[in-house]
Amino acid sequence: MEENENYENGQGREDEVFSKAVRAGKRTYFFDVKSTKNDDYYLTVTESKRRFNADNGKFFYEKHKLFLYKEDFEKFSDSLTEAIDKIKELKLAQGEEVVEKTSSDFTDVNFEDLDS
Repeated sequence: MEENENYENGQGREDEVFSKAVRAGKRTYFFDVKSTKNDDYYLTVTESKRRFNADNGKFFYEKHKLFLYKEDFEKFSDSLTEAIDKIKELKLAQGEEVVEKTSSDFTDVNFEDLDS
């Protein structure tokens, strides 16, 4: 993972430390590490989906955000890994092949297109 270029160039907001975008089908997930005024860190995970507004004929982005604080990192990570492992186990039990994508399988994100 790489640090947010805007942050390195001094163009980003002060609380933004790191940002990673992952395009997954019709959704994009953003993993953003931010700092508090006390130099503590937390993670926001944002799911963004492009939607069409039939009333005005324009596209918009529907976003859902999750805040994860350092005291919950280990429990969250352990539970996420356990849930993913269970899905893989169930898929294998059904005779389905579990295909894992590597980071090179994802497309680059053009932030101007995301209207963030």
